[in-house]
Amino acid sequence: MSNWIEVSLRVDGESAEALAEVLGRFAHQGLSLEQDGIAPDTWDEDEVPPAENLTLRAYFLDDDDFPDKKSELEAALGHMRLMYPMPKPNYSVVREEDWAEAWKAHYQPLRVGKRLLIRPLWTDVDLEQKDIEIALDPGMAFGTGTHPTTQLCLEALETMTEPAMDVLDLGSGSGILAIAAAKLGARKVLALDIDPIAVRATRENAARNGVAHQIVAEQGSLETVLSSARRFDLLLVNILARIILEMTGSRLSQILRPGGIAVFSGIIASQADEVEAGLRRAGLTPIARRNKGDWVLIETRRPLDQTAGE
Repeated sequence: MSNWIEVSLRVDGESAEALAEVLGRFAHQGLSLEQDGIAPDTWDEDEVPPAENLTLRAYFLDDDDFPDKKSELEAALGHMRLMYPMPKPNYSVVREEDWAEAWKAHYQPLRVGKRLLIRPLWTDVDLEQKDIEIALDPGMAFGTGTHPTTQLCLEALETMTEPAMDVLDLGSGSGILAIAAAKLGARKVLALDIDPIAVRATRENAARNGVAHQIVAEQGSLETVLSSARRFDLLLVNILARIILEMTGSRLSQILRPGGIAVFSGIIASQADEVEAGLRRAGLTPIARRNKGDWVLIETRRPLDQTAGE
């Protein structure tokens, strides 16, 4: 079996997205971003401290190409330090057989919002009558529920999911948002991700949660939907602000039915005004913001009378 190199950096909310974008150019199958300072036995959302410090982790195959990738990464970080203080990365070797187990000790049950309870598959929890349980094994896909951006989406879903809704989860990762939407009453959910590992994780987690009949997980992107006749009542986008801005030039509002709602997360507070302006240009009307630490979620709606270009 191969060994892997784990690269980790301690970051603040302001630098997290920029560093994630840099590491994402080189890392294998994405990144993980963990909030620091949470005790292992803390899983009630009210007990979780504000997200001030985060640990960003990326993995590289320990092969002959790694020294070159390391040099490129160090050079990219060096350029960023000219604009903003950047931490030095830590490097450690992880055996492949330990990879899947290394992070599980830190992934504990977590309550989000008023009813949602995120439970890792390898733990047991005594449920309360009101609880809506989402049992997950994210594997290598993004989406454990521990990151503030995901929690903001889950909280929004609790208040806006209605029966008979058709939902699009764009960038589904582990499937956590798609599963939450289904369990909160959505009729059908289309979960799209460009990563085949995420598609597989979404399908497996949907089956584990008994909602596989409500969720269709496919490999695809915004363009996949725009080229089809499918339209939705609710759109979920939990990705980088940079990618959201790129989407705003691609007839984004037209994948929603008139009056439909779109939720965008993964946005640092300092980027919120720019993203909101882009969403307005794309034909979406911002209606609310949600905040958690340095992170912002923007809720928008497609106007009922918007039919141009259809």
